Amino acid sequence: MAGLARTAVALRRCLAPDFIGLGYTDAPDQQDFSPQAQTDMLVALLDALSIPSVDLIANDSGGTIAQLFVAQYPDRVRTLLLTNCDVHENSPPAQMRNSIATARSGQYDQKMARHLEDRVYARSPKGIGGSAYVDPANFTDEAIEVYFTPLVSSPLRRTQLNRHLAAYEANPLLAIEPALRRSSVPTRMVWGTADPLFPVVWAEWLDRTLPQSRGVRLVEGGKLFWPEERPDLLADEARALWGV
Repeated sequence: MAGLARTAVALRRCLAPDFIGLGYTDAPDQQDFSPQAQTDMLVALLDALSIPSVDLIANDSGGTIAQLFVAQYPDRVRTLLLTNCDVHENSPPAQMRNSIATARSGQYDQKMARHLEDRVYARSPKGIGGSAYVDPANFTDEAIEVYFTPLVSSPLRRTQLNRHLAAYEANPLLAIEPALRRSSVPTRMVWGTADPLFPVVWAEWLDRTLPQSRGVRLVEGGKLFWPEERPDLLADEARALWGV
């Protein structure tokens, strides 16, 4: 817990956009959950708080929103730190096609509910614990409750979860490649090497593409949610990028 507390302090200046409008945040019945809509919601949040610019940190599908934000509002981003996430042609990853098809059919929420009902499954290779954590034991009961309870807490929430995932079927990142190649935002990639969804080749693509790239740090053996398992490492990288 001490490491998590230190990370919370270290990341005090950043916003990590992922699942905006879901989780414990209420959303209107017909809320648009597309990446562009989430980018727009992030802009609205910053405007409402009178925050002119931020340091962005993003993981997983949040990387899509972060890259859209950088491409569309470059003057509002001081720095960008990306961990394993969607990049260019790998958005969404091919391995997500079945899940997206399940979401379109309105049934993906059932898989998420199973994580609450069956903790062995949740930590198995077929669940998020086994697929996204190096040590599935780090996917604690508390984390499972916090992550999944609000997503399946009502018929509306289940519907919105399915719509959220289905909205990622169309790839918005190909169109912003020219803007990324012009980006003046200092960017650092910190990438787990054992993530089948977002392999290291995509961190290397970002390093080649972004003019102000600060390089790639590899997290050996790290899977998709390695930042939860090694928060101090992420905090150190953030501080270095911010110059503090």
